[in-house]
Amino acid sequence: MDNVNDKKVRVRFAPSPTGPLHIGGVRTALYNYLFARQHGGDFVFRIEDTDTNRFVPGAEEYIIESFKWLGLTFDEGVGIGGKYGPYRQSERRDIYKKYVQQLLDSDKAYIAFDTPEELEKKRSEVENFQYDAHTRGMMRNSLTLTKEETERLIAEGAQYVVRFKVKPGISVMVDDIIRGEVVIQSDILDDKVLFKSADQLPTYHLANIVDDHLMEITHVIRGEEWLPSAPLHVLLYEAFGWSDTMPRFAHLPLLLKPVGNGKLSKRDGDKLGFPVFPLEWHDPQSGQVSSGYREKGYLPEAVINFLALLGWNPGTEQEIFSLEELVKTFDLAKCSKAGARFDYIKGMWFNQQYLLNKSAIEWTDEFDSILKANNIQSTPEREAMVVEMMKQKVVEYTDSNNVVHKRNISFVSDLWPLCKFFFIAPEGYDKEDKFVRKNWKEDTADMMKLLVEKLQAVSDFTIENIKQVVDPWAEESGSRPWNAWRVALVGTGQGPDMYELSAFLGKDETVRRINFAILQLS
Repeated sequence: MDNVNDKKVRVRFAPSPTGPLHIGGVRTALYNYLFARQHGGDFVFRIEDTDTNRFVPGAEEYIIESFKWLGLTFDEGVGIGGKYGPYRQSERRDIYKKYVQQLLDSDKAYIAFDTPEELEKKRSEVENFQYDAHTRGMMRNSLTLTKEETERLIAEGAQYVVRFKVKPGISVMVDDIIRGEVVIQSDILDDKVLFKSADQLPTYHLANIVDDHLMEITHVIRGEEWLPSAPLHVLLYEAFGWSDTMPRFAHLPLLLKPVGNGKLSKRDGDKLGFPVFPLEWHDPQSGQVSSGYREKGYLPEAVINFLALLGWNPGTEQEIFSLEELVKTFDLAKCSKAGARFDYIKGMWFNQQYLLNKSAIEWTDEFDSILKANNIQSTPEREAMVVEMMKQKVVEYTDSNNVVHKRNISFVSDLWPLCKFFFIAPEGYDKEDKFVRKNWKEDTADMMKLLVEKLQAVSDFTIENIKQVVDPWAEESGSRPWNAWRVALVGTGQGPDMYELSAFLGKDETVRRINFAILQLS
């Protein structure tokens, strides 16, 4: 087991409630979950809401609902409780103040009064300006002001920030499970803001470190985008004297665009027609609605399986994993350093595999909702019969470049365009349709009239009984009624085996549709 001082493994997922949960965040949470479960550890849910300017109403509830749908359960945290709470950072401000003061008292941090205008002016004067050991002496802070001036400004209510005092000229080593030892020179780090007097809240950098320490987090598994922050976090652990309890880091590979360069964004999903959020998101400010995996018809277990393999390779040919199998097989050390391209077509394939593995009756809840939306009343038994006949069919779709593609049914919603004829009879026939034109000739009506006679003679209208009457007649007479029969019942070249379809429709409806076609096409 990969642990810290033989302590029980404790990992956390700590999103900010600034909008919908990105699918990359879901993958991060999944990897944390798998690691915790594999090692018999704890999976902690923390909300990092110290950035009050970016807070979005409803975002926290959305995140919680997303994990309920996905089936990823937390052991403690927001909405659950636990002995390390509170787990919402905005409720922990008094805790952080103690540690801000500790850094100030030990000369590991300082107070800075620079206004946004002063900072902007300095950026225009100094090329590639950053607030650090080389520039802090030029600025208005407690290092350049006297103690009395500093205290006076605070007493007068001047707004300030507390900055971390990064020591120049040292090498900072980050021990990363995926990337090995990453060494950064401290000179490239700026004196990050740790606390803001304006809202009396810490920034992410301080709150994250204090919470991870107090909550006894042993491993920090997060996205690659946080790797540049890791050296600062190492320095903060050292500044507090917590080096012995520093968690192991693991920075996951980025999720990359399906096409082109760069990391996956909502724009990619909008352009190519796939979601980047687990659930549909209604933006409370703009009113914009963004699609979600749940509403698109994805199964949560398929999404989990798909995401697990984006950046991690089990080292075998196996692709379909249950959550229990993922827990047993997952290995952080086998995660890639390189970014993982987001193959949304593969995501649909995963959904298809999980959907086909379900019984037809398990499709019917969603299918029934689709039918009712089209003013059709049916029964689960009849709906399951349609599913069984159609679930292996191929559906056509058009991409963003108006290119038509074909794929197997991947969602229950794919069924409706392919199976309307089960519930709605043709109201007419397109004589210019290629399939109709090819299979309905001048003498076809006579053959269909004979077929009607044969069907009328079938007493028990089952698949086998229909076959026993129609097949001998077709063989003896040399007739080939099947495609014209399909035209009559369906209207075009879609559908299942004609015996299955006719048995489903029943004798009366089958005969009625054939007679209607004879009238329309003769």
